Amino acid sequence: MYAVIKTGGKQYRVEQGQTLNVELVSGDDDGQVELTPVLVVDGSTVLSSPSALRGATVTAKLVGETRGPKITGFTYKNKSNQRRRWGHRQNYSTIEITGISKG
Repeated sequence: MYAVIKTGGKQYRVEQGQTLNVELVSGDDDGQVELTPVLVVDGSTVLSSPSALRGATVTAKLVGETRGPKITGFTYKNKSNQRRRWGHRQNYSTIEITGISKG
């Protein structure tokens, strides 16, 4: 059984017990997060319509937070002495999928 979840503007294919890095999410006091599935597949049964997915949930446990790789950039305009250096490092939440329910 697997599901496709949507979080942080991206979609991920997940199975129970899998750990993955997603955009920052906030959980309950005990670190539980509920994610909305876009697709649930259980053998030959495929749930994909909004009415079929109404009760379906994917639960996950927050394991920790991590940071992605440093991305640097440089822009300039020729002959005008206009230069700019910039950098970015994305923060991620590490989650572990604890359960997938069809509802």
